[in-house]
Amino acid sequence: MPMPDMQPVSSSNIAAVGYDAENQTVYVQFMNGSTYAYKGVPEHEFENLRTAPSVGSYLNRNYKNVYPYERA
Repeated sequence: MPMPDMQPVSSSNIAAVGYDAENQTVYVQFMNGSTYAYKGVPEHEFENLRTAPSVGSYLNRNYKNVYPYERA
């Protein structure tokens, strides 16, 4: 599955995020080069992540134990 266009974010541990609207999947690329795909995420929730004051904190608080994820 090809990854969507990744948008750089200002974060100490996250390099970029992207959203596949068709599959409702958020891709998160970390500074260490690993990328994870979070499944079943509504588009407004991706926008919340992308525009959060702290992307890493938002991810931990609102994604980690909410959406199933796997290494992409």
